[in-house]
Amino acid sequence: MPDLPNTIHLHRVLRAPPERVYKAFLDPEALCRWLPPYGFLGKIDRIVPRVGGSYHMNFTHFKKGFSTSFESTFVELIPGKRIRIADKFDDPNLAGDMTKTITLRTLSCGTEIEIVHEGLPTAIPVERCYLGWQESLIQLANLVELEMPEDA
Repeated sequence: MPDLPNTIHLHRVLRAPPERVYKAFLDPEALCRWLPPYGFLGKIDRIVPRVGGSYHMNFTHFKKGFSTSFESTFVELIPGKRIRIADKFDDPNLAGDMTKTITLRTLSCGTEIEIVHEGLPTAIPVERCYLGWQESLIQLANLVELEMPEDA
């Protein structure tokens, strides 16, 4: 099946079990910590983490103060394996229906994560979105790969 216009593909291996990575996509505090790209703060005003449920998130640029918000609806949730999300920006200048498909695979060293983000608004350059996702995935790794000593 060919990609929709304005699609990006991401791949990464994380030193964390799939269940922990999966949880980071459903936990509002975790999402606010890792999803906003560098320089942005995230805030979720509501979340219902089930198929058909959704969350509403706001990204605010820390230095410049501007913000953008979006609604993400959970289309498919297979714990530890797959997440499909439909996204829509609140800003009519960023109109369009986006989907994110996150696939998790167990590896001997952790989890392989593949993300396909389709239908980006034409106002957002694909390379800019790709860069933002790379920053977010670094923050995700920093969150889920953290291991604490058992006696701490």
